[in-house]
Amino acid sequence: MCNVLAVSESGYYRSLKPTPKQERQQRLLVKIKDIIGEHEDNRNYGVQRILLALSQIEIQTSYSTVYRMMKQHGLLKKAKRHPNGITREDAAAQKSENLLRRDFKSPAPNKKWLSDITEVPCSDGKLYLSAVMDCFNGEIVGMAMDDNMRKELCIEAFENACKSRKARGMIYHSDRGSQFTSHAFRACLAKRGAVQSMSGTGRCYDNARMESFFATLKKEKLYKIRTEQYPMAYIKSVIFRYIMVYYNRRRIYTSNPGGWPPAIYRERLFSRAV
Repeated sequence: MCNVLAVSESGYYRSLKPTPKQERQQRLLVKIKDIIGEHEDNRNYGVQRILLALSQIEIQTSYSTVYRMMKQHGLLKKAKRHPNGITREDAAAQKSENLLRRDFKSPAPNKKWLSDITEVPCSDGKLYLSAVMDCFNGEIVGMAMDDNMRKELCIEAFENACKSRKARGMIYHSDRGSQFTSHAFRACLAKRGAVQSMSGTGRCYDNARMESFFATLKKEKLYKIRTEQYPMAYIKSVIFRYIMVYYNRRRIYTSNPGGWPPAIYRERLFSRAV
């Protein structure tokens, strides 16, 4: 065949070998697939999270390279729409000022907390989740789930957060739902020395970071398993594992330096300070 093609035998076999660039790309693709394969929910990773995960194992490359390889090999995911909020404003209740004014950054833990409620359809009814996020690192520091969204749900989530972080005196921001304006909830805040902050009427962006968390939970996990086909008890376990095991401790978090997961970032930062 070499005679027919008028090439040397050594030149023919050399042409079968990949170039150094092709070898580098193949090694990079293997690393990308390894990252995605580390956890079932890593299949939701986009280019930015893959870049951060690569940097954590000391592999430096460009956004365009990762994008091109992920697109070429069918590893990019399409974004889904943001879910709507479900709480309703209590027109008669006394309102608190918006102290955050869309500043969702915090220089230290337990200074600014965000909270909200979302609903999840199950085969035996609607499940309601109230979660509390620390603006410092995006960590979900407390949560509660029940088959209703009465004020007790929000109180339980707040108390769980305070106990888990041994915290008090934070700014606690939410929307103006009746659960958060109730006398019982405000008494709970006062007991912990917390200062209440509330979004403006009809201004979802005033609590955008919390809304974004619920959107992530739904598009990365809940929409994919069709929760309406499963009982509430099972969906509770799915949500708990996703938030407390995966989201807090394993998922690349682009807002934290180095992309470290919320709880890991906090632990790394304070272990160095000791």
